[in-house]
Amino acid sequence: MHPIEFTDENFAQEVEASDIPVLIDFWAVWCGPCRMIAPIVEELVPEFQGKAKIGKLDVDNNPGVASKLGIRSIPTLLIFKGGKVVDQIVGVAPKGTITDKLNAHL
Repeated sequence: MHPIEFTDENFAQEVEASDIPVLIDFWAVWCGPCRMIAPIVEELVPEFQGKAKIGKLDVDNNPGVASKLGIRSIPTLLIFKGGKVVDQIVGVAPKGTITDKLNAHL
């Protein structure tokens, strides 16, 4: 079970039109801290199955969404509910912090 790959093309359908909360990890291949948080994001996928969508968006390959949302530093985690950003975490955070923030929006 893997995180969803969000893109400029599927963002509106997968995120903005989602009827459940969505957690997006904004990352890039060259980003060291992104590699540190990636296993945590992967662990969340089965834990939140059916309750929230968990995915990643590569900012280098999908500059449209990253630019529209004003992503300035990565990793940045955004939580969406009803198509709007309701919470964010910038930088590496422990799994408990991410889980607590996501649970608050379920």
